[in-house]
Amino acid sequence: MSDLRIRPAGPEELDAVLAFWKTAAEGTSISDDREGVERLVARDPDALLLAERDGELVGTVIAGFDGWRCHLYRLAVHPDHRRRGIGTALLTAADERFVRLGGRRGDAMVLVRNERAQHAWRAAGYEPQEQWRRWVKHLTG
Repeated sequence: MSDLRIRPAGPEELDAVLAFWKTAAEGTSISDDREGVERLVARDPDALLLAERDGELVGTVIAGFDGWRCHLYRLAVHPDHRRRGIGTALLTAADERFVRLGGRRGDAMVLVRNERAQHAWRAAGYEPQEQWRRWVKHLTG
């Protein structure tokens, strides 16, 4: 993967990232819009990692650290570039970021129906925690 480059996204790349997620990511979230991603990058400029090959965006992961826990979101690899180690490289970069920041455990939200992702996360050393249930509340201002 010597020609694979992983780096943080710049604010000028957010529209391209949002378009990429429509092709490469499973499902959407309430914060998968320009405003939500702008807030993320403004608050933590190194959280949104991009994988590029020959100048083309081929993968993403959000590696967010709130000072207490390490959270992973939007691990996505373009369908034409899957099974080439890009997801693994992104997760390795995220793990390295978390260790530098003092994080001790990473967690990821993965759609239950996304079996391909389940296999990828397991291969990367992550395990499901069946005893937990996610609780959500949409906030309105």
